[in-house]
Amino acid sequence: MESLNYTLRDVPNEERPRERMIQYGAQALSNAELLAILLRTGTFQESAVHVAHRLLKESGGLRSLTDMSIEQFTQIKGIGAAKALQIQAGIELGRRLARSAMNETVTIRSPQDVASLLMEDMRYLQKEHFVCLFLNTKNHVIGQETVSMGSLNASIVHPREVFRAAIKRSSASIVCAHNHPSGDPTPSPEDVQITKRLVQAGDIVGIDVLDHIVIGDQRFVSLKELGLM
Repeated sequence: MESLNYTLRDVPNEERPRERMIQYGAQALSNAELLAILLRTGTFQESAVHVAHRLLKESGGLRSLTDMSIEQFTQIKGIGAAKALQIQAGIELGRRLARSAMNETVTIRSPQDVASLLMEDMRYLQKEHFVCLFLNTKNHVIGQETVSMGSLNASIVHPREVFRAAIKRSSASIVCAHNHPSGDPTPSPEDVQITKRLVQAGDIVGIDVLDHIVIGDQRFVSLKELGLM
């Protein structure tokens, strides 16, 4: 027992993230240290910090964790189902906290309003997600729907699906958004083509497409502001 107590006391500070967090605050900890606190324990061979470092390395970084399934987490040595659930719960709490400042009634007045609403949900996604916000005559958001997932092209994002959902909600207008997993929100030629197609369809059914926002990593681009729609 004395040997064990000595070993615990002799653990270097970088292996004791809880103590460091108490002393210096959460902002002073690395991503691996914060993950280690969520993991709570390591393995017989590795500390929780070592497991966290390896998790970040093998998964591709912090950003990749947000899109991982339980099965993918448990492929990492030292991560069981319980630890995977702890990580996913922490990620989801972060997402909800980021949205908690938003009022129940969200009004879209600018591209920044769209980015503020969707950024934390979309910036880390590893696949392209095409999302529509449905607005009433006062530009209040009355609904949100992910229309498609995968590579963005005309066969994936069809006006029929977009406006079927808009008509179902009696929308006066819509705002479209999708993410670029690369983190670079620069619109592609396909983005512009799809936007123009949706605008034309909206003119026919009487539902305006107000904008198309491309979400990157803490950056976004409005196709309307660029004059591309």
